[in-house]
Amino acid sequence: MKDLYETDFYSWTQKQAALLQSHQWSQLDLPNLIEEIESLGKQQRQELRSRLSILIGHLLKWEYQSERRSRSWLATIRVQRRDLLRLINDNPSLKPYLKEALLETYENGKDLAMGETNLPAKIFPQECLYGLEEILSDSFYPGDSSELLEEVEG
Repeated sequence: MKDLYETDFYSWTQKQAALLQSHQWSQLDLPNLIEEIESLGKQQRQELRSRLSILIGHLLKWEYQSERRSRSWLATIRVQRRDLLRLINDNPSLKPYLKEALLETYENGKDLAMGETNLPAKIFPQECLYGLEEILSDSFYPGDSSELLEEVEG
């Protein structure tokens, strides 16, 4: 079974699923099955961090390069928010991890914003000034954005 795991992962997953469904416990490749299940949990946390980084990066761009706001930025903010909320709803045990994830991902979001705006690092705050509620709120767009939001949505 280990050979199959190393040579044809998809086939290995199908075999493991069939063994589970038929209750053939002794035939399972437990070490690799355990590793893969742990990996699935880690992937959910990584997806949360990735989406949060992208969202923070776009919120920073929205605030610090307001003259370049676009429908594309607005769409990215909305999609990342919806996908983050969906991920949390599908995996409620990730919700307590959000605060830690925010601390871990702010630097990535800031790097994304610097890379896409060509603004210097000193422009952006050292620490995230946005709260989790704001970041996830459909109505939060940092900076004076009411008129610009209407214009971009236009």
